[in-house]
Amino acid sequence: MSSGGGGRRKKAHEEHEEHVNHERWLVSYADMLTLLFVLFVVLYSMSDVNMKKFAQLASGLSQGFGAQSAAFSGSQSTLDGAGQSAEIVQIDPGANPGDGKTGTSNMTEKEKAAVEAAVKAEDRLKASQSAQAATKEAQDLKNVENKLADALTKAGQLNNVKFTIDKRGLVVTIVTNEVVFAGNRADLKSGGKKILDALAPTLAKLKNNIEVDGNTNQLKAVTTYYPSGWELSAARASTTVRYLSGHGVAKNRLSAVGFSDTKPLIDPKDPRSITMNRRVDVVVLTTLPADQAALLPAAAGSDAKLHTGQTTAQAAALEKAVEQANTAAETSGSTTNSTTTHD
Repeated sequence: MSSGGGGRRKKAHEEHEEHVNHERWLVSYADMLTLLFVLFVVLYSMSDVNMKKFAQLASGLSQGFGAQSAAFSGSQSTLDGAGQSAEIVQIDPGANPGDGKTGTSNMTEKEKAAVEAAVKAEDRLKASQSAQAATKEAQDLKNVENKLADALTKAGQLNNVKFTIDKRGLVVTIVTNEVVFAGNRADLKSGGKKILDALAPTLAKLKNNIEVDGNTNQLKAVTTYYPSGWELSAARASTTVRYLSGHGVAKNRLSAVGFSDTKPLIDPKDPRSITMNRRVDVVVLTTLPADQAALLPAAAGSDAKLHTGQTTAQAAALEKAVEQANTAAETSGSTTNSTTTHD
């Protein structure tokens, strides 16, 4: 009986195995093919662009950037489409690789002009933003000059320093002729220490990096303590950096560069060059990117030329004088217009 029962259980098990579906993999396979089909449909749809919608996008960009959108107005054109019959073009590269066509090859001249106008409008916007950034930076650097001039005036050293704004930033030029360094030496004299003592507190409060450039004049005199003007100019720059670092300016914001006689401040033929070109430049470096920094000299106007520092009081007096002149001009213009209307 036990053996017979065992036989029946085995037979029932065999019947269960016969009902197993060995073709279930077809369901997963079909699902995979369906997903692949959907994927390729999506990829294909992404490779095409509706010309009408593209033109509308270009028009929106053009209007947003201040350009006229005459190319998209007026009588109906190919840009307007006709119901659902909008033209479909391929975007290159990708849709037709290697066919030698550009992304606008299927556009009409009018459509190309519209896209070009939108691009030019964007360029004008970027140029305007760059000019505004340069103008603001020039004013910020001028404010730094005012503060440095205040400190130098208080120390009685303003006449030993000149200022310039160039593409690097605010350049504070310290003429070294027997005031800062002795001839052929890189040891700070008392006059040089007074100048740097006046500059250091303001420089320490800035976020800008500071570069100190050492320069020698064009005279081919033999350097007594250094192999050449390169080592002498670099030593003077390093001495200045070390002094500023010891008086509150962070080390990681400072750098020293020696230029020997390769960057004269004025023409070497000028008799003043013997003293003026022998100098140390403390450069408050701009934070602007290079393309905007290139606009700094134009934005600075007359301050892009070598000049004596302007104090805060002098800047305020000048600003007040300009405001008064503008007010007087406006008043005079209003009076003239009133007289003309009455006559």
